[in-house]
Amino acid sequence: MKALNILVTGGAGFIGRWVVDRLLKDGHYVWVLDDLSNGNLENLVDLQNHKNYQDFVNGDIKDIRVLNHLFFKKFDVCYHLAASINVQDSIDNPGKTFNNDVIGTFNVLEQCKRHHVKLVFMSTCMVYERAYSDDGISEMNSVKPASPYAGSKLAAENMVLSYYYAYDLPVTVIRPFNTYGPFQKTDGEGGVVAIFINNMLEDKPLKIYGDGTQTRDLLYVEDCARFVVESGYSDKVNGEVINAGLGKDISINELAKLIVKDETKIKHVTHIHPQSEIPKLLCDYSKAKALLGWEPEYRLEEGIKKTETWIKSTNLL
Repeated sequence: MKALNILVTGGAGFIGRWVVDRLLKDGHYVWVLDDLSNGNLENLVDLQNHKNYQDFVNGDIKDIRVLNHLFFKKFDVCYHLAASINVQDSIDNPGKTFNNDVIGTFNVLEQCKRHHVKLVFMSTCMVYERAYSDDGISEMNSVKPASPYAGSKLAAENMVLSYYYAYDLPVTVIRPFNTYGPFQKTDGEGGVVAIFINNMLEDKPLKIYGDGTQTRDLLYVEDCARFVVESGYSDKVNGEVINAGLGKDISINELAKLIVKDETKIKHVTHIHPQSEIPKLLCDYSKAKALLGWEPEYRLEEGIKKTETWIKSTNLL
């Protein structure tokens, strides 16, 4: 593959950082756009000296002037990961999530249409209704936007796909399941794996919302990044919605026991948004395997170990 010019919005975020890393390793020229509301420049420190790393732009996808200037770089692909991603924040302030995730996506779409740039749109498994069997959730399953975050992502998905049908713009909608790994935040805005590991290391209780029987399909971040990146390379997935996950789910109770050996450290607390909880998340990634040849490489236990090693290394700094 020839070297491509690529823009990653939200590239200083947790998954975005790994997408940038993968693209650089694949030999492409990479620009990053991020307003640092969720991301952190420190995530990119070890990547900025790469010969193909082009520029970081501190800017907002709602700022059309920033986008107008940036898209004259003549990108081949735009990986659009910039978003408001916190479910509780979307419940407390739905307007902010809507403006970032829908209006911001529309602005990026308009630039991609004007310059004919392929768009890979990062959606979420949170748009789905629960899995009702061990076959998992495929792209044909029902959606149920149980939070303004999920609703905003679905609205943006539909706008993205409309540009494929109306303007023949190459787009792909991706729905990764619960992603975890190094560079994920370990505080209340992080993911359950990172928070649990950090609390275990600091000898704090592992707090579980509700009864803990809800399940998650946990995808290691390097597997996720490979899926994201390869979706941008392939014409086979233009106009498609594609899932990625481990293909196995685990209850939050069992996840806590896997991370901390002393079960007295596990505490159940009142759920902050039970109305938006999805009881069973299990991914059917057969479409990604068929169209992209993608499947996960990291087992959950392996990914947890790598994440723990990284958190320990950051705590020593």
